[in-house]
Amino acid sequence: MNAAILGCGYVGTAVARLWTAQGLQVTATTTHPGRVEELQTMAAAVAVVNGSNPVGIADLLHNQNTVLICVGAGRQANYEETYLNTAKTVVTALDQAPQLRQIIFTSTYSVYGNYEGAWVREDDPAKPATDNGRIMAATEQTLLDAATGDRAVCIFRLGGIYGPGRELAKIYSRAAGSTRPGSGHEASNWIHLDDIVGAIAFAQTHHLSGLYNLVQDEIPTVRELIDCVCAANHLAPVQWDPSQPSARPYNVRVSNQKLKAAGYGFRRPCFEGI
Repeated sequence: MNAAILGCGYVGTAVARLWTAQGLQVTATTTHPGRVEELQTMAAAVAVVNGSNPVGIADLLHNQNTVLICVGAGRQANYEETYLNTAKTVVTALDQAPQLRQIIFTSTYSVYGNYEGAWVREDDPAKPATDNGRIMAATEQTLLDAATGDRAVCIFRLGGIYGPGRELAKIYSRAAGSTRPGSGHEASNWIHLDDIVGAIAFAQTHHLSGLYNLVQDEIPTVRELIDCVCAANHLAPVQWDPSQPSARPYNVRVSNQKLKAAGYGFRRPCFEGI
């Protein structure tokens, strides 16, 4: 089984290690030539390719059975270029990839927008509240439209990502001792790296197709989570100013029941030790 990973950052690198250990012939990609040597330790092949390069993407997809698209945009990156243009390039190359049977894409739950804290499932409409959210929703649709009877397209809508190197204490350390706008009542949807990797591997093995939310069971409010993280890590508590409007453009509780119903068992359904 051949699998290509388009984007080997935090998630893609972890998936490459697992798939290689499981016996898949993995082709890892990067846009930085300096990462080739590192990626060669966890993949059968490494390609330096940009998502907007049609020739490079067509070469990458040749003879692949699965492609995982988990590109990431840095803080200053252009979402349209990083996500939507990559998806369009991949779709354009599909005619030259007759053996490709599955596309897996890591999206974000922020495409749901603001549901005022209500629960959402995959069949609830996306109402993205930001330009980046609208670009991500368009990226999802571009890929979903490429599904056929022979080619599955699986979209995972991820919560906030935490795990080794991305511990919650590290994420929230800069907020410690500060005063934040709003009351912190919004839902906080998260997913551990172990379950991102596990769910992607499950999707590949079981040939999943369609939309799947990928968040853990435990969904505290932002305030509850920050309070717990600060207390557990001896950080100065965060104060809240309800007289100021919240900086978060969305508030939604994301259900993971569809993925569970498909047979996936979460390894880290709740926060552990914060």
